[in-house]
Amino acid sequence: MESKLRTGQGNQQDWQFEQRTYGENGLEIIFSGRWCLDQCLPSSETLSAELPATVRRVVCRTEELDSWDSGFLAFLAGLVKYGDEHGIEVDRSGLPAGVQHLLTMAISVPEQEVEVRPLAKASLLSRVGMATIDFWRGFPEMLSFLGEISLSFVRLLTGRAKFRQGDLWLEVEEVGPRALIIVTVISFLVGLILAYLGADQLRMVGAQIYIADLVAIGMVREVGALMTGIIIAGRTGAAFASQLGTMQVNEEIDAFRTLGISAIDFLVMPRILALMLMVPLLTLYASFVGMLAGMLVSYLIFDISLFEYYTETLRALKLKHFVVGLIKGVVYGAMVAYAGCLRGMQCGRSAEAVGDAATSAVVTGILLITIMASLLTILFYRLGI
Repeated sequence: MESKLRTGQGNQQDWQFEQRTYGENGLEIIFSGRWCLDQCLPSSETLSAELPATVRRVVCRTEELDSWDSGFLAFLAGLVKYGDEHGIEVDRSGLPAGVQHLLTMAISVPEQEVEVRPLAKASLLSRVGMATIDFWRGFPEMLSFLGEISLSFVRLLTGRAKFRQGDLWLEVEEVGPRALIIVTVISFLVGLILAYLGADQLRMVGAQIYIADLVAIGMVREVGALMTGIIIAGRTGAAFASQLGTMQVNEEIDAFRTLGISAIDFLVMPRILALMLMVPLLTLYASFVGMLAGMLVSYLIFDISLFEYYTETLRALKLKHFVVGLIKGVVYGAMVAYAGCLRGMQCGRSAEAVGDAATSAVVTGILLITIMASLLTILFYRLGI
């Protein structure tokens, strides 16, 4: 009887198996030691390559086996697969009952071959159509959410809305003071661009002094509120969607409903109020920073004195310009909060859904800001404001 012993090397490699000739055209494999994943176990391909060509039956013995886990099971599964492919019978009667059961389960279901169909690239018309269908399907949900917010506002005015005032002030701090840096940078650059853009045209007629009018009215009425709204949509709207979406994944919103607490009152209302309070103030601040940028450009580049620029700015600005800017700030803040909370409450139950909700909140918020900016501009023009 011929035999061949294979053993592991090193401190953590205390596995071994021995091959012995077993009858005619047979081979007996005796496993011993620890066959676990923390060992450097051999591959079944190594053993299969060493099997004599005349072998037609392999008998497995495990009387000396100390311990095993899925690493041993994977080794045996590879050996059985090799035997099935080459007409070699693998006798598993000498294996532990647990190994036999798991091995039977592992090889009982054949690997499924799934046909991968190439993804056809949708045409532009098809993508536009699908986007339109998705919008109209989601439109009733948007109206329903708007109705719930309106009812929450009624409860707030009647003193029946339930939310913690501390949550409101935390949101105010998050959307207001912590957004000052990015609002400052963007507003300064936009004011600088407006000043250069206007100066290039006004210089042709020698009217550079009217740079002050252009920058002041443009920032106070339109650009200050618009840029602030877009910044808040990308910064705060996405944060609202992510926060509420994560609460959906963790089933926290379901817990609120189970306890009889209105999620709209407790979670949505503080966020909407915070943005409606802080975006108008950020709009005023952005307008002031933009006018400072215009003053700097006029003084350094076009030799307009600071006093002249200041006087012309006061002459150009009227109270109605500030009223228009503040109204737009309130509306834009409400739109951003509405979009962020809507997408957060619509979020699915996975991490991917949270990311999609944040992206959708930014897109929806900017879209609503653009629509409202157009409508308000037309309305104020008709009213002569």
